[in-house]
Amino acid sequence: MFEFNEVPLPKLGITGLEGAMSEEELAIQDMAHRFAEEVMRPIAEKLDKMDHEAAIAEDSPIWEFLEKIEASGLLDLAAIAGMSNEEKARIIPIIFEEMAWGDSGLAMGYLVSKFPAFVAYGTGDAELIERFGNLRGCWAATQPDRGSDMVDLEKTEGHPGEKHSRGNLVARIDGDEIVITGQTSAWVSGAPIAQSALLYCQFDDGDGIYYKDGSQKYIAVLVPFDIAGISKGKPLDKMGMRPLCQGEIFFDEARIPLKYMVADVDKGLPSFFGALTFANMEMGISFTGVARAALDHALAYVHERKQGGTELINHQTVRLRLFKMHQKVEACRAMAKRVFDYNYGPNGPHLLASATSKTFVTDTCVEVCSEALQLFGGNGLTREYPLEKLFRDARASQIADGENNMLGLKAATWLSKAYKDKHDL
Repeated sequence: MFEFNEVPLPKLGITGLEGAMSEEELAIQDMAHRFAEEVMRPIAEKLDKMDHEAAIAEDSPIWEFLEKIEASGLLDLAAIAGMSNEEKARIIPIIFEEMAWGDSGLAMGYLVSKFPAFVAYGTGDAELIERFGNLRGCWAATQPDRGSDMVDLEKTEGHPGEKHSRGNLVARIDGDEIVITGQTSAWVSGAPIAQSALLYCQFDDGDGIYYKDGSQKYIAVLVPFDIAGISKGKPLDKMGMRPLCQGEIFFDEARIPLKYMVADVDKGLPSFFGALTFANMEMGISFTGVARAALDHALAYVHERKQGGTELINHQTVRLRLFKMHQKVEACRAMAKRVFDYNYGPNGPHLLASATSKTFVTDTCVEVCSEALQLFGGNGLTREYPLEKLFRDARASQIADGENNMLGLKAATWLSKAYKDKHDL
């Protein structure tokens, strides 16, 4: 039993029902929160309203953001690499919830900009670290004819008897070089301003790109953009997460040193599985931050706006709706952090865990943002207030890094496989 001498007010932290946090964690949270509020939100508001080409021009505020976040040290690769798994499970979600609370597009863009460098550091190869460790990057996987098919690389969900769709980006080996021809989709996050890519690409080993079951052969390559045969299309004009610039990349017989292949045809699928597992995990905690931002805006608004003769908060139905939003945000965070614990724990990582979080949180985030917009009424539909942007960002999250229904199918298949393995079926 809990005993009280008097009924107290609840003590709520930045994220609501916070448990015990160390002094280091509180300091990191405070630093990330202030950066998100003072730097990210004003810049994101400008970028969201800008033309998609102006948003990456020389005078765009995107460069101010990149300069300031680098100076902040919030995502220092060397520091993160030196953390124990337990520290990563506790500290990384703190940083990314706050950054996405500031702006999901900027948070996602900065994360993927580190993917090539992160992989280079992971190899331990001094030459790759020197070449890619300080380059701004992107993560290139989808192609115009291979969207959801990419999530299903091992082809458990493909139509029986049919092959996966053939993309138009193919690599082959010629001596000591990888030759790449074709194009990515227009959805490559960070591509318009990137200097390098972590590229997952169909691979022709001389016997075609298909395995007998209709799945495809893939490799992973670190690609510098300062070589011949690589160009970019225009940045994508889109509905949500507009501060995250996206665009296509064209390869015209681009020749890349064979050493830059970080996963050969035998390791291509496991490598992509790992990247998608990490990305989905980050989406879960990031869109917890977006849902919390919507709740915070709604809570402030209903204490100011008057209707029916009093502030909105004095109407019972409004208080009930706010509480349900609060419940959903807390549920999102609980699931997202549980997945971090699993993926950095002795049983993980696995896509089943990350997809569980990503799909639940992004779906719930849409619900929370929609309810918050409803509380704003007509004001919620205008660009003068923040809710219409948050709703657009939330809606985009149900497709980004794997469309939610496809991810759900993949997760269900892994759930079944785990059951069969446990029961020798």
